[in-house]
Formats: sequence, structure tokens, C-alpha cells
Amino acid sequence: MGPDLHEVLRSLRVWDPEVTTLPSFDPDTAPDDPVPLFTTWFAEAVAAGQHEPHTMSLATTDEQGRPDVRIVMLHGADADGWSFATHATSRKGGHLAARPYAALGFYWPVLGRQVRVRGPVTAAPSEAGRADLHARSTGALAAALTGRQSEDLTSLDELARASQAAWERAQREPEAPVPTWTLYRVRPEEVEFFQGDERRRHVRLVYRRGEGGERWGRGLLWP
Repeated sequence: MGPDLHEVLRSLRVWDPEVTTLPSFDPDTAPDDPVPLFTTWFAEAVAAGQHEPHTMSLATTDEQGRPDVRIVMLHGADADGWSFATHATSRKGGHLAARPYAALGFYWPVLGRQVRVRGPVTAAPSEAGRADLHARSTGALAAALTGRQSEDLTSLDELARASQAAWERAQREPEAPVPTWTLYRVRPEEVEFFQGDERRRHVRLVYRRGEGGERWGRGLLWP
């Protein structure tokens, strides 16, 4: 008989002070733009030993408005937005073609921090997507060359054969093109920074893009 899920859940503690030290966060010291604060928090997560801090949840909706979510890798964050990449023919690519709006979620439990981003999504120029892909590892190129993301798979043997062929091509042609590979950018309308507190007095700072889309307004949210 396997473990009891509810017993396991009851055994867990969030932000146990024996293993986690939560930093303080004074929102009055935050910059006027969310990107510098995100960069600082990201670097602090790396320094604190957070495992894979560049992973993030990506939420999209299909044509019927039904939500979907998955974990993807952050490829950058700057004035153009928060970027990630995938095949335009994948499920999330199809969602974004129909409804070009998305939400991102980062969680760095070692510091008790979350960052939430949401806004419209645009596809970067194809040359930017190619440059992004070819700056990555051979494995990343091989995975992109394997293609057929989100399609039904007959067997793991079929995947092994296609993957092996893709690896061999990636090693032979490090600049091999992948026409469906697309770099997407979320240009946020809202960015929230959440700092957890052991006494549950969590600090939530939200940036909202103002009229004209250039200046940011800031405010606090109840935890």
C-alpha cells in the first residue's frame, strides 16, 4: 500500500525557520521599473542556491478560454519583456496564436519569494529566434530538431529514433534551421513581487503599466 497523500501533506511545513531564512523586503526601496528588481531578486535566488531559478510556470488559454499551464525556461527579461521559446506548432504556440496573452509565475522557496507577470505576447523576429536557439546547447538544438511537440506519440522507441537522428544532425550542423522555433515575449501590464513572512505578513508589491504604456505605477496588495 502506498503513502497516504493527506498524511504526507500534514507533515510538511512552509518556510520552516530551521531550514529557511526569509529576507526582509522594504517596498519603498524598490526601483521605478520592475526589470531591475526582478534582476536583483533573480541574482539573489541564484546566490542562495535556488535550484533552477530560471524555470517558470507559463499559463495560456485555448480558443474556448480554457486555461493550461506548464513549466518553461526563462530566456531573458528586459525592456522588451520576459521571453521564452517554443515551437509555433506546439499546443502553447497554438494558444498564443489564438489568444496572444499569457501569465508567468516564478517561485523561489529558498527565499520565500514569488514573481508574477502577465500581459500580451508577441513573437520576436525570426532572426531573434534563430539566434536564441543557436546560442544554446547541442541538446537544446537536438530537442528543437526532433520537433512534433505536443503531438501524440506512438511509442518511446519512436521517440528514441527521432531523438538520435536529431542529435546527430545537431552535432553535424550546429546552425541547422528550425523554422517553427519561435521566441516569444510577454510585455507585462502587471508585475507582482511577493516576499513571504513567517508570521504571514507577506509583502506584495505590484507594478501596473500606466497610460501610454511607458510609465509604471506601484502599489501594495493585502496578503
